[in-house]
Amino acid sequence: MKYVFTFLIYLFIFWIARLIYLDINIMYRFRPPAKGNQPYLKLINQRDQLNFKVEESYSLSNETSIGRSARNDIVLQDPFISSEHARIILGEGTYFLEDLKSKNGTYMNGSKMTGPMPLRNGDRISFGLVEFLFVSDQK
Repeated sequence: MKYVFTFLIYLFIFWIARLIYLDINIMYRFRPPAKGNQPYLKLINQRDQLNFKVEESYSLSNETSIGRSARNDIVLQDPFISSEHARIILGEGTYFLEDLKSKNGTYMNGSKMTGPMPLRNGDRISFGLVEFLFVSDQK
């Protein structure tokens, strides 16, 4: 009986250590990209609810393409996203989001886009099932 009790205590300690490890691992996954003050897209969805691979955040360059095709800078295997769905372009110090005539459209802050729109810190961007938050410390 004492062996069973000892085994249960070790099992409990192992379970607690595993939970601590998972919590620490999650903290590091939610860190923003380590590229200074460069704007990025932060995933709002929970990754485990999507049936395709998606990162927690994506850094933005002067021109960032988004779509299902491997030629894009941000590849999202969502069946509701076009192969070349949208792009984000830096122009005159401001990032602009442009839908590339995708079949299901691109949404910003809940409204379907009809043309290029400037992005501001905190804007919500939706492509198919995926929703991102635009994060920038630029004014």
